[in-house]
Amino acid sequence: MPWIPCCVECGSHANPCRCRIVGPTVGFVAFALAAVIEWPLGAVVWCFKHAKGRRIMGHPAAVVYPNVSSIFPI
Repeated sequence: MPWIPCCVECGSHANPCRCRIVGPTVGFVAFALAAVIEWPLGAVVWCFKHAKGRRIMGHPAAVVYPNVSSIFPI
């Protein structure tokens, strides 16, 4: 049986039930996929340019997760 991640965000004002499940879950999956590609690449770049490497490694958390999770209001 495959493991399926499920993230719950309570206290949100995006919908009447004040709870989000789909957005954070899809956001986490997109974050994980982006991190698999960007973290090793960022580590290699970090060896030569520290600021650029940090920015690449922080991209999944700073850009991908917030943008994808905000698409779904539920």
